[in-house]
Amino acid sequence: QVQLVESGGGLVQPGGSLRLSCAAAGSIFSIYFMGWYRQAPGKQRELVAQISRGGNTIYADSVKGRFTISRDNAKNTVYLQMNSLKPEDTAVYYCNAHGLGSDYWGQGTQVTVSS
Repeated sequence: QVQLVESGGGLVQPGGSLRLSCAAAGSIFSIYFMGWYRQAPGKQRELVAQISRGGNTIYADSVKGRFTISRDNAKNTVYLQMNSLKPEDTAVYYCNAHGLGSDYWGQGTQVTVSS
């Protein structure tokens, strides 16, 4: 089992920045991919960014150039630096860990972009 604890959400004005953190505990050895998904009201959950154990990354087209995912393997933590935030980035952001055929999810953290 893997436990994920997220932090860093909140309210920010358009154009602002936030950094999300996700700390993993438990069967860390089984994790290969870590990533962030988001779900806005009335919409499906979507992939925002993902990083492999080796540091390879993928991003949703809507966040490329604005968001950066990074991973500290020593701390078992993944980060999402979000810059130039837009109102359409408003959603609940979920941390995800994937490995050995299993998916684990954090509890979610609300990000609201509004003036």
